[in-house]
Amino acid sequence: MKLTNLRALVASVEEGSLRGAARRIGVSQPALTKMIRELERELATTLLLRSTTGVLATAQGMVLYERAIAADRELAHAVDQIQQLGGRMTGTLAIGAVPLAVMLLVPEALRTFGAEFPEIQLRIIEELYMAQLTRLRKGEVDIALGPLPEHLPSGEFTVEPLMPVDMMIVVGKGNPLRRAKTLVELNDVPWVYTGATSDAGYARTLFENHGLKPPPAGALVNSTLGLLSIIASGNCVGLMPQQIAAHPFAMQHVEVVRVAEGPLRLTIGALARADSALKPSVRHFLAHLHRAAHHLTGAQRI
Repeated sequence: MKLTNLRALVASVEEGSLRGAARRIGVSQPALTKMIRELERELATTLLLRSTTGVLATAQGMVLYERAIAADRELAHAVDQIQQLGGRMTGTLAIGAVPLAVMLLVPEALRTFGAEFPEIQLRIIEELYMAQLTRLRKGEVDIALGPLPEHLPSGEFTVEPLMPVDMMIVVGKGNPLRRAKTLVELNDVPWVYTGATSDAGYARTLFENHGLKPPPAGALVNSTLGLLSIIASGNCVGLMPQQIAAHPFAMQHVEVVRVAEGPLRLTIGALARADSALKPSVRHFLAHLHRAAHHLTGAQRI
């Protein structure tokens, strides 16, 4: 099975047309069609359904497409790793990070890492909810940076704790709930959950840690702007990192609710896949993250 043929399939599925796919990979349309037919003959199945409006992957085509994407990504990682092991610090490093890490840790780490390894291209992908590790497992990012999830599978990831963070309870400016003194007073009001479902999330964790049933989900969001907007404009309660809640912009729209139980204490950390030797660039970036966290926590103590 030729890599060029697999790339032709990937381009066809993503472009939705053979003409667009041929243009994307720089071959003629007849040449691309020949590549797809070679794959179909080799596998004795139909991979693409052709119509006057374009092409659509069959179930078999989607299976091969997803595996081809993963294989191409792993080959790119291998090329980077081989070059870096040979002393050429080039390639791409993808970081998935929560907004707090983007705001606090990433700038300093990028500054020092970029100065030491200017030929490595860094790509930052903002992720709000770190309990979902799909991107890391698929190899779409090299490092996931955010609050460390509980009950991580043993041996699956390299785990680097970096710094503590307090998740503060926040409500919209002027919301009467700002006077609440205990979690019980906030148990029956709608909360904003961060993630795909209300079956998990920091609000649930906060209440369960104190032996209380989780509050109802008033909304589900997966962005900092969505979280801030819903809390600021409605009657929902939510959790926000102390550093973001204390930001001058956020303080114009939300207020911190200080309950007797205190905030939810989490640990910001970095995760990397442990199923193979880490790329040198990953190891170096982890070291720069530790330096950035030390610099930040030291400044906070002062």
